[in-house]
Amino acid sequence: MKTKGFIFDLDGVIVDTAKYHFLAWKNLANSLGFDFTETQNEQLKGVSRVESLKKILAWGNTTVSDDKFQALMALKNTEYLEFINKMDDSEILPDVPRVLDYLIENNQGVSLGSASKNARVILEKVNLLSKFKTIVDGNDVSKAKPDPEVFLNAAKSLHINPEDCVVFEDSVAGVQAANTANMISIGIGSKAVLHEADYIFNDFTEISTDFINKLINN
Repeated sequence: MKTKGFIFDLDGVIVDTAKYHFLAWKNLANSLGFDFTETQNEQLKGVSRVESLKKILAWGNTTVSDDKFQALMALKNTEYLEFINKMDDSEILPDVPRVLDYLIENNQGVSLGSASKNARVILEKVNLLSKFKTIVDGNDVSKAKPDPEVFLNAAKSLHINPEDCVVFEDSVAGVQAANTANMISIGIGSKAVLHEADYIFNDFTEISTDFINKLINN
Protein backbone atom coordinates (compact mmCIF):
# COMPACT_ATOMS: atom_id res chain seq x y z
CA MET A 1 0.00 0.00 0.00
CA LYS A 2 1.29 3.47 -0.90
CA THR A 3 1.69 6.21 1.69
CA LYS A 4 -0.41 9.32 1.13
CA GLY A 5 -1.00 12.39 3.26
CA PHE A 6 -4.50 12.92 4.62
CA ILE A 7 -5.06 16.45 5.88
CA PHE A 8 -8.17 17.28 7.91
CA ASP A 9 -9.66 20.68 8.52
CA LEU A 10 -11.08 20.93 12.06
CA ASP A 11 -14.21 23.08 12.28
CA GLY A 12 -17.10 21.43 10.44
CA VAL A 13 -15.05 18.37 9.49
CA ILE A 14 -14.00 16.76 12.78
CA VAL A 15 -16.21 18.73 15.17
CA ASP A 16 -18.90 21.35 14.70
CA THR A 17 -17.46 24.38 16.46
CA ALA A 18 -19.13 26.75 13.98
CA LYS A 19 -22.07 27.05 16.39
CA TYR A 20 -19.73 28.34 19.12
CA HIS A 21 -18.05 30.80 16.75
CA PHE A 22 -21.52 31.99 15.75
CA LEU A 23 -22.67 32.55 19.34
CA ALA A 24 -19.49 34.41 20.29
CA TRP A 25 -19.54 36.62 17.18
CA LYS A 26 -23.29 37.28 17.56
CA ASN A 27 -22.83 38.40 21.19
CA LEU A 28 -19.98 40.68 20.09
CA ALA A 29 -22.02 42.20 17.25
CA ASN A 30 -25.00 42.73 19.56
CA SER A 31 -22.74 44.49 22.08
CA LEU A 32 -21.77 46.92 19.28
CA GLY A 33 -25.42 47.59 18.46
CA PHE A 34 -26.10 45.45 15.39
CA ASP A 35 -27.08 41.87 14.60
CA PHE A 36 -25.13 38.99 13.05
CA THR A 37 -26.93 36.20 11.18
CA GLU A 38 -26.25 32.51 10.58
CA THR A 39 -26.08 33.27 6.84
CA GLN A 40 -23.26 35.73 7.50
CA ASN A 41 -21.59 33.17 9.78
CA GLU A 42 -21.47 30.72 6.85
CA GLN A 43 -19.28 33.23 5.01
CA LEU A 44 -16.70 33.08 7.82
CA LYS A 45 -15.97 29.36 7.42
CA GLY A 46 -12.24 28.86 7.01
CA VAL A 47 -11.60 32.60 7.53
CA SER A 48 -9.12 33.84 10.17
CA ARG A 49 -10.27 35.70 13.28
CA VAL A 50 -8.80 39.00 12.05
CA GLU A 51 -10.53 38.79 8.66
CA SER A 52 -13.77 37.61 10.31
CA LEU A 53 -13.91 40.64 12.58
CA LYS A 54 -13.17 42.95 9.63
CA LYS A 55 -16.12 41.45 7.74
CA ILE A 56 -18.46 41.70 10.76
CA LEU A 57 -17.58 45.35 11.39
CA ALA A 58 -18.17 46.11 7.69
CA TRP A 59 -21.57 44.37 7.79
CA GLY A 60 -22.45 46.49 10.83
CA ASN A 61 -21.14 49.70 9.20
CA THR A 62 -18.91 50.11 12.24
CA THR A 63 -15.32 51.31 12.53
CA VAL A 64 -13.13 50.96 15.62
CA SER A 65 -9.61 51.95 16.63
CA ASP A 66 -6.74 49.45 16.37
CA ASP A 67 -6.72 49.04 20.15
CA LYS A 68 -10.46 48.41 20.24
CA PHE A 69 -10.09 45.93 17.35
CA GLN A 70 -7.52 43.92 19.32
CA ALA A 71 -9.71 44.07 22.44
CA LEU A 72 -12.74 42.79 20.49
CA MET A 73 -10.74 39.87 19.08
CA ALA A 74 -9.59 38.93 22.57
CA LEU A 75 -13.14 39.25 23.94
CA LYS A 76 -14.55 37.00 21.24
CA ASN A 77 -11.83 34.40 21.76
CA THR A 78 -12.35 34.37 25.54
CA GLU A 79 -16.06 33.63 25.11
CA TYR A 80 -15.34 31.02 22.40
CA LEU A 81 -12.84 29.29 24.71
CA GLU A 82 -15.46 29.15 27.46
CA PHE A 83 -17.69 27.21 25.04
CA ILE A 84 -14.99 24.80 23.83
CA ASN A 85 -13.71 24.12 27.35
CA LYS A 86 -17.00 22.28 27.91
CA MET A 87 -16.54 20.04 24.83
CA ASP A 88 -16.03 16.27 25.00
CA ASP A 89 -15.83 13.35 22.56
CA SER A 90 -19.63 13.33 22.11
CA GLU A 91 -19.10 16.33 19.78
CA ILE A 92 -16.99 14.43 17.25
CA LEU A 93 -18.87 14.26 13.95
CA PRO A 94 -20.15 10.83 12.81
CA ASP A 95 -17.58 8.24 11.65
CA VAL A 96 -14.57 10.57 11.87
CA PRO A 97 -12.81 8.20 14.35
CA ARG A 98 -13.45 5.22 12.04
CA VAL A 99 -11.74 6.95 9.12
CA LEU A 100 -8.86 8.22 11.26
CA ASP A 101 -8.27 4.76 12.74
CA TYR A 102 -8.32 3.10 9.31
CA LEU A 103 -5.73 5.57 7.99
CA ILE A 104 -3.50 5.07 11.03
CA GLU A 105 -3.79 1.26 10.86
CA ASN A 106 -2.66 1.46 7.22
CA ASN A 107 0.33 3.69 8.01
CA GLN A 108 -0.95 6.75 6.18
CA GLY A 109 0.20 10.27 7.05
CA VAL A 110 -2.49 12.02 9.06
CA SER A 111 -2.29 15.77 9.69
CA LEU A 112 -4.52 18.61 10.79
CA GLY A 113 -4.63 21.75 8.64
CA SER A 114 -6.80 24.36 10.33
CA ALA A 115 -7.08 28.14 10.59
CA SER A 116 -8.06 27.71 14.25
CA LYS A 117 -5.54 28.86 16.85
CA ASN A 118 -7.35 26.65 19.36
CA ALA A 119 -7.01 23.42 17.35
CA ARG A 120 -4.82 21.59 19.87
CA VAL A 121 -7.11 22.51 22.78
CA ILE A 122 -10.16 21.23 20.90
CA LEU A 123 -8.49 17.97 19.82
CA GLU A 124 -7.43 17.39 23.42
CA LYS A 125 -10.96 18.02 24.70
CA VAL A 126 -12.45 15.45 22.28
CA ASN A 127 -9.60 12.94 22.85
CA LEU A 128 -8.31 12.97 19.27
CA LEU A 129 -4.96 14.73 19.71
CA SER A 130 -2.96 11.50 19.59
CA LYS A 131 -4.49 10.51 16.23
CA PHE A 132 -2.61 13.22 14.33
CA LYS A 133 1.01 12.76 13.31
CA THR A 134 1.37 16.52 12.76
CA ILE A 135 -0.72 19.63 13.40
CA VAL A 136 -0.59 22.88 11.45
CA ASP A 137 -2.97 25.51 12.80
CA GLY A 138 -3.52 29.26 12.89
CA ASN A 139 -0.42 29.72 15.05
CA ASP A 140 1.81 28.30 12.28
CA VAL A 141 0.65 30.24 9.22
CA SER A 142 0.48 33.87 8.13
CA LYS A 143 -1.92 33.52 5.19
CA ALA A 144 -5.57 32.50 5.45
CA LYS A 145 -7.35 30.09 3.11
CA PRO A 146 -7.90 30.17 0.13
CA ASP A 147 -4.13 30.61 0.25
CA PRO A 148 -2.74 27.04 0.35
CA GLU A 149 -0.07 27.78 3.00
CA VAL A 150 -1.68 25.70 5.77
CA PHE A 151 -2.00 22.60 3.56
CA LEU A 152 1.45 22.96 2.00
CA ASN A 153 2.93 23.22 5.50
CA ALA A 154 0.99 20.13 6.57
CA ALA A 155 2.31 18.17 3.56
CA LYS A 156 5.84 19.33 4.36
CA SER A 157 5.44 18.28 8.02
CA LEU A 158 4.44 14.78 6.84
CA HIS A 159 7.34 14.69 4.33
CA ILE A 160 4.82 13.91 1.57
CA ASN A 161 4.53 15.72 -1.78
CA PRO A 162 1.44 17.95 -2.15
CA GLU A 163 0.18 15.93 -5.14
CA ASP A 164 0.13 12.85 -2.88
CA CYS A 165 -2.12 14.54 -0.32
CA VAL A 166 -5.89 14.45 0.24
CA VAL A 167 -7.72 17.27 2.05
CA PHE A 168 -11.06 17.03 3.90
CA GLU A 169 -12.75 20.45 3.97
CA ASP A 170 -16.17 21.96 4.66
CA SER A 171 -15.54 25.48 3.35
CA VAL A 172 -15.28 26.95 -0.14
CA ALA A 173 -12.03 28.73 0.83
CA GLY A 174 -10.59 25.44 2.11
CA VAL A 175 -11.51 23.52 -1.04
CA GLN A 176 -9.96 26.28 -3.17
CA ALA A 177 -6.80 26.15 -1.03
CA ALA A 178 -6.53 22.37 -1.51
CA ASN A 179 -7.06 22.70 -5.27
CA THR A 180 -4.43 25.45 -5.51
CA ALA A 181 -2.00 23.20 -3.60
CA ASN A 182 -2.58 20.49 -6.25
CA MET A 183 -4.10 18.15 -3.67
CA ILE A 184 -7.23 15.96 -3.93
CA SER A 185 -10.07 17.97 -2.36
CA ILE A 186 -12.92 16.23 -0.57
CA GLY A 187 -15.81 18.46 0.43
CA ILE A 188 -17.77 17.57 3.56
CA GLY A 189 -21.18 19.19 3.29
CA SER A 190 -23.44 20.58 0.59
CA LYS A 191 -22.80 19.78 -3.09
CA ALA A 192 -24.32 23.12 -4.05
CA VAL A 193 -21.77 24.97 -1.91
CA LEU A 194 -18.68 22.77 -2.36
CA HIS A 195 -19.02 22.03 -6.08
CA GLU A 196 -15.35 22.92 -6.71
CA ALA A 197 -14.21 19.86 -4.71
CA ASP A 198 -13.02 16.68 -6.46
CA TYR A 199 -15.41 14.58 -4.34
CA ILE A 200 -18.27 15.64 -2.06
CA PHE A 201 -19.93 13.75 0.81
CA ASN A 202 -22.51 14.89 3.34
CA ASP A 203 -20.39 13.41 6.13
CA PHE A 204 -17.91 10.62 6.88
CA THR A 205 -20.63 7.95 7.13
CA GLU A 206 -20.72 8.08 3.31
CA ILE A 207 -16.96 7.51 2.95
CA SER A 208 -16.30 3.79 2.51
CA THR A 209 -13.12 1.83 3.14
CA ASP A 210 -13.04 1.01 -0.60
CA PHE A 211 -13.06 4.71 -1.44
CA ILE A 212 -10.18 5.39 0.97
CA ASN A 213 -8.22 2.48 -0.55
CA LYS A 214 -8.80 3.98 -3.99
CA LEU A 215 -7.39 7.33 -2.79
CA ILE A 216 -4.35 5.59 -1.31
CA ASN A 217 -3.57 3.46 -4.34
CA ASN A 218 -4.23 5.99 -7.12
